[in-house]
Amino acid sequence: MTGLPDPTRSRAVLVGTSSYRHLPQLSAVEANVVDLAAELCDATVWGLPVRHCTVVTDPLTTPAILDPVYQAAEEATDTLLVYFAGHGMRDADSTDLYLALGDSREHLGYTAVAYQHLRTALRTARARRKIVVLDCCFSGRAARALSGGDQLAAQAAVDGAYVLAASPRDRIALAPDGERYTAFTGELLGVLRDGVEDGPELIDLDTLHRVLEERLRAKNRPLPQRSQENGVGRLPLARNKARAGRRRGPAGPVLAADVRAALVATGLSLARVLRAEGNTRDALPVLRLALQEQRTGDGRGDLVEVQLELSELLAETGQVREAIEVLELAFQQVHKVYGARGRAGLPPPGRPAAGVRQPSPGLRGAQARPRHQRARRTALTQRSGPAVTRTAGPFRIV
Repeated sequence: MTGLPDPTRSRAVLVGTSSYRHLPQLSAVEANVVDLAAELCDATVWGLPVRHCTVVTDPLTTPAILDPVYQAAEEATDTLLVYFAGHGMRDADSTDLYLALGDSREHLGYTAVAYQHLRTALRTARARRKIVVLDCCFSGRAARALSGGDQLAAQAAVDGAYVLAASPRDRIALAPDGERYTAFTGELLGVLRDGVEDGPELIDLDTLHRVLEERLRAKNRPLPQRSQENGVGRLPLARNKARAGRRRGPAGPVLAADVRAALVATGLSLARVLRAEGNTRDALPVLRLALQEQRTGDGRGDLVEVQLELSELLAETGQVREAIEVLELAFQQVHKVYGARGRAGLPPPGRPAAGVRQPSPGLRGAQARPRHQRARRTALTQRSGPAVTRTAGPFRIV
């Protein structure tokens, strides 16, 4: 395994529950999932296309977590990464791990998602390699199960799986008061953002575990656990930014098209956030800029999505003639790229596309969130350096 997983054939599902009715709140979890998604999609880290990264926040039902995982499992053929941050639970009558939902109650496993159900979803995945990252209490139970260390080994084994857990099987994970992230994910983000001094050009999973263990041990915090199948630990996951200034060439291609796609996706997301807040005046120029940037590229990617969004917004603001013109351009683009059959998926001019942002603009998943909640959860984060301003929105928010 000499190169990074193919981003175009890989998928990531990041799940985070920060708000609970019966359990302590975990406010840092929201920042965990949003910023981790940004790092995975950063072209200087891995370069996962934003449309291949699904973020699920505050799920209330089992399907809200598992449906996106099953979808990603069907789509990914190279690598599937699943991340969960939130409360981990033990059932009073078993030693199994449960992932808490917003309405879960302590020691009542039937109110949460049994980890075995997530494991089943992973076993159906087409991807050659699966990565599970669990930032929750008792998460070491998942690593132990996948390692085949008990009588459930036969049914627990997942070919090509690597489990990275934030704490041992009988220890709680740590969410320090006043810190932006949980202890484990904070160190994980530090490795992705800053790299590893004297480390390899590409950071593999075993190196990641070793560095996380060293840094958490130095702070006297719970130590991460791991389990792997078929040598997946040698799989490179990220470029080592600490070596970026010393190497002769990039560890992998960072294409202009990737940067342009990130800009367009960010602009599209920002416009949706502005619309959700009722700020159509500022959303319009943002969409026009995104459309102009996309037209300078290869004409694919998010072009049609930007055109549809702009057409809707123009119609909402009474600019019907221009809305029809933009929608006609979308028809022409679909016909150009996909042929006449591709037009079947678009509505006639003047009618909205079935299922498009009604009621959740640009979001894809099991649950729709009211606009005021979605705007609150889509927090903008400014990062230093060459990276652009990122939002949670370019990722598929469920």
